[in-house]
Amino acid sequence: MSAAESHILPVYAPPEQIFVRGEGSWIWDEKGDKYLDCIAGIAVNAFGHAPPFLVKTLTEQAGKLWHTSNMFKVKGQEELAAKYTRDSFADVVFFTNSGTEAIEGALKTARKYHSANGQPERIDIIGFQGSFHGRSYAAVNASGNPAYVEGFGPRLPGYIQAPWGDLDALKKLVGPTTAAIILEPVQGEGGVRAATDEYLRGLRKLADDTGFLLIFDEVQSGAGRTGKMWAHEWSGVTPDIMAVAKGVGGGFPMGAFLATKEAAKGMVKGVHGTTFGGNPLAMAIGNAVYDELSKPDFLAHVNKVANQLTQSLEGLKDRHPDLVVAVTGKGLLRGLKLKIDPKPIQGKIRDQKKVLVGVAGDNVLRLAPPLNISEDEIRQAVDAIDAVLATQMAEASA
Repeated sequence: MSAAESHILPVYAPPEQIFVRGEGSWIWDEKGDKYLDCIAGIAVNAFGHAPPFLVKTLTEQAGKLWHTSNMFKVKGQEELAAKYTRDSFADVVFFTNSGTEAIEGALKTARKYHSANGQPERIDIIGFQGSFHGRSYAAVNASGNPAYVEGFGPRLPGYIQAPWGDLDALKKLVGPTTAAIILEPVQGEGGVRAATDEYLRGLRKLADDTGFLLIFDEVQSGAGRTGKMWAHEWSGVTPDIMAVAKGVGGGFPMGAFLATKEAAKGMVKGVHGTTFGGNPLAMAIGNAVYDELSKPDFLAHVNKVANQLTQSLEGLKDRHPDLVVAVTGKGLLRGLKLKIDPKPIQGKIRDQKKVLVGVAGDNVLRLAPPLNISEDEIRQAVDAIDAVLATQMAEASA
């Protein structure tokens, strides 16, 4: 079917490949061509395609029970929430279907906290330039891209944007109506930029001093992506609320927001809900994913290949100084900031070298491969990027 005949709402611009099968870090299109997948569904397929242990888990659960809604207790929710809270700052968990829903819940929780404390005027959510928190109306208002709110009517009240990484500028925006600050410890869409540990510590102190809540959006940076379960763990800083999704389901749609008991004090019976969130299928997968991610040997592997990827990308920067500005990100969420538009480079890497990568803002080529990618596969991916950049330079010099 041609693009003109498609009945899909035309909000995407995918390439011509149609993928039909995957195994590990590899994926095949309907023509039989094989590709090395280094974007993993945008940091979703933590264990690559069709990991046997998740196929087994999902198949077994599918033969038992799919859906009951949250009218009834779901055993898997209790089990996974106990694991999340056991190993994190949080006391309570709410399960969702997506990162956007997790963000919505986090924002509502922050405002409800202040209302419960007798300060309903504290509604302002401060986000950051370059941020991305999802596509719902509240999420795009919290995000730092004006293009996401154009044409959708007036902006929602109570959403403010701060410069990225400038603590002094942020302090000037904080006031008596500030409810929360929301930040991605590693920005995805905004150029794969990692907040410094010092900056995160500054945010925590500012929150403690002024009484607003600190929300971390770990939808993309969490679930082992940076070599720890959650990216903020590197800094020693803990949030009051955290939104997660993508990798926590290993490819199955699920998310959650986590909070301290204090931060969630306003979220009482009847103020929030979901029909599909935390369904038995998602919870079976979520438990299996968390158990695997929690193994020390697994995160050790992530750190090993992440170091290899980082060093290799730094090598590309050294070899192609006329094209590459910087290596950005953290762990296995990495960016290669270019001096040119990365979209044509992404296309050549895909079509000529059969390697899938992504792009992000600020002219960044984005890599978010499966967490169990091998050292040899990392080499293949970097070699492919290297070859395309070399060709690009040769063509520019001709």
